Amino acid sequence: MEEDDFISKTQRKRLMSELQDVGAALVELSREQLMRLDLPERLREAVLECQGITKHEARRRQVQYIGRIMRDLDAAPILQQLTSLQAPTRKDTALFHLAEKWRDEMVADPRAVERFAQEFPAADAHRLLALVEAARAERAARRTPKNFRILFHAVNTIVQDQARSK
Repeated sequence: MEEDDFISKTQRKRLMSELQDVGAALVELSREQLMRLDLPERLREAVLECQGITKHEARRRQVQYIGRIMRDLDAAPILQQLTSLQAPTRKDTALFHLAEKWRDEMVADPRAVERFAQEFPAADAHRLLALVEAARAERAARRTPKNFRILFHAVNTIVQDQARSK
């Protein structure tokens, strides 16, 4: 073994821990997500088996086994697929920003609720108006923005639902 190939025990342990973390992340995926990934059959079977294990210690050992399998593989492509699967898409981000924009407009302009209800027929204008008034009162009293967040979640749900139904 050459001196350049030397890996300390600490570095090896860190690498093994990172591979186990990737394996644990694979175990948390749904079966459909897992099937979309390009994984070696041996690894896929180990992950699916781990998903069926409920006992803590048995599950921990299976995750260690998954890490052991991954030592023999190039984990970079798997990690890249996993990261892209977990990252929000551009569409998700755009819808999130659209919901933020609508929320801010509603708080600034009372007529924005009517425009929103016209663009999003599933919206309950009366509920949104109540949330907008509560958010304004909250802001005027300089309280924690609880209703402001509730308004955002309501708007975001409506925007996301309409996007899914198209």
